[in-house]
Formats: sequence, structure tokens, C-alpha cells
Amino acid sequence: MSTIFDSTAAVVQHWSRIANELSIPPSAILSTSHGRRTIDVLRIHAPHLATKEYVHHVESLIPTLYAADATILPGSAPLIASLTAAHAPWAIVTSGTRILVSSWMAAMALPLPDHLVTADDVVDGKPHPECYRRGLAKVFGLPYDGDGRDTAALDALDASRVVVFEDAPAGIRAGKAAGCTVVALVTTHSRQEAVDAGADWIVKDLSCVKAVNADRSGVELEITGERVAR
Repeated sequence: MSTIFDSTAAVVQHWSRIANELSIPPSAILSTSHGRRTIDVLRIHAPHLATKEYVHHVESLIPTLYAADATILPGSAPLIASLTAAHAPWAIVTSGTRILVSSWMAAMALPLPDHLVTADDVVDGKPHPECYRRGLAKVFGLPYDGDGRDTAALDALDASRVVVFEDAPAGIRAGKAAGCTVVALVTTHSRQEAVDAGADWIVKDLSCVKAVNADRSGVELEITGERVAR
């Protein structure tokens, strides 16, 4: 969600609290957590806590305890407003749970899109492409097998027409593996990390992105940034 708002300080406090409770150095968890599902991070550091019940509990606390530490990133509110007003197709694909993303968007007074893919919906988290494959299926109204197997219709889709905005290397890799065009925001990681992960474009934040000719059928984007040569 660090493409829409900066919750880094909140997440650091969240994981630091959990690490201290588990007598684990916070740096050990923080070095593996960004862009990944909480349940996947817990499987590494505290397998006995890697349950949906525990994840939902701790993630439900984050916006309540640390809302003051999160801020809307430049450009995100205007872009979301323009997409919403035009009834354009867009989705949020996040490693957070549904309760977490819903709570954060409400705290930031931002509308949720019609299409949402969260940690609750996938078997394999980022950098696996499942989350973005599911996002594509939702946006284009295509079926997606409950076991994670793609249908022929989804395989035939030209996913490069779909733009993914990501800030974390794991998410960038997931978007590229799904066949999408990935615009990397250097809000949490360096330009080089984004390039190494395979990003197609590099921008500072969403203030560098404008939606033009947006309607129910799609969106044309105007991007002011660096096109990565491959």
C-alpha cells in the first residue's frame, strides 16, 4: 500500500512490537517483511503464529494504533479521484489482509475500488504472480480457478496493457511475472532496487502519473518519469 500512502513508520512500529514480544531482533523481521504477506513473514520467524486468526488480529490493530504515523503520498488522492469519477477499471492488489486495507483506506478517507485482491485471496504471496493474475481476472471479468490454475482466457490476455504500480521489489517481480507493465515508485526502495527487480518505468510517486481519456473501458496514462531500457 506504499504506493497510495506511506505507512512505513506504522509498519516498523507494528513489526518491532511483534519482534520484541517474540524476543527477535526487529531488524531481522523488517529486512524480510516489506511487500510480503504477514503470514509469510511469520512462517519464517514464528511459524507457530502463522495463522489467519493471528494475522487478522494483529493487522486489525495497525490503523487504530498507528494511524497518526501514516500519510497520503503525493498524487494518489487525485489519481484515485479521477479513476473513480470516470468509473474506470482499477484494482488494489496488496499483501495486506482485507481488514487492513479497508481500515487504512477509511482512515485516509479514500474510496475502495470495485476490485480488491488481498492476502486473504491468494495461496502464494508476492513475488509469486498469483495476486496480479487474480487482479487481472477480476478487472476483466474472467474466471480464475480456486486452486490457482489460470484459465485459457486469462492466459490469452495481453497483460502488458495493464499497468501495475509497485514500490517493493517483491511486488515488482510479481507484476512482471504476471505479464504486466510495472511502474515503480521510489517511495520505499532505491531506483536501482526497482530496476534490478524488473520495473519498466521509474517515478518518484503518483504525482508523476495522470489519467487521461478514462472511462469504463479503460484508461490512458500520462507518465512523467524514466523509461527503463532493457
